[in-house]
Amino acid sequence: MIHKHKGHRIAVFLDVQNLYHSAKNLYNARVDFSNVVEKAVSKRNLIRAFAYVIKTKTGEEKSFFEALINLGIEIRVKDLQEFQGGFKKGDWDVGIAVDAIRMSPAMDTIVLVTGDGDFVPLVEYLKNRGKRVEIIAFERSASLKLKEVADEFINLEENSRKFLLSSSSSGKKTRRKKQDN
Repeated sequence: MIHKHKGHRIAVFLDVQNLYHSAKNLYNARVDFSNVVEKAVSKRNLIRAFAYVIKTKTGEEKSFFEALINLGIEIRVKDLQEFQGGFKKGDWDVGIAVDAIRMSPAMDTIVLVTGDGDFVPLVEYLKNRGKRVEIIAFERSASLKLKEVADEFINLEENSRKFLLSSSSSGKKTRRKKQDN
């Protein structure tokens, strides 16, 4: 196994929708993106971190976007697509893949924060070009094949208290207690 070298240049790509839905479905909680990025960097040289987000008509996510920016994370924004019959879609897979490929020549390590199996071909492509590829996700909602092809899989469920937030009745963000299943 290749070790994490302090001098490695890394880029982090956060599939916000994937993590949001995983945390909500598994823990009824929100993700602490600050701690996720810190885990991804692991004392290496962070070149850039991107969060791929969806904007709704209501704009209720504006404070979340500002919080990401304040963490030094660059946001990529797409409008939520709404179709007849009420179907909604917000998909960043191609955008994440294009950015990862574009950034990869200047990186030693690419960290994809997603459990989406659609990224298997991207991981294989990057590895075939000599890049270390790490996946960070919640194990129970992550693609088995994605975990297998990555150089390293980091399971957010192993320390869910560190990576989750919940809202208390006072409206303050609080650490989430680990839930056992």
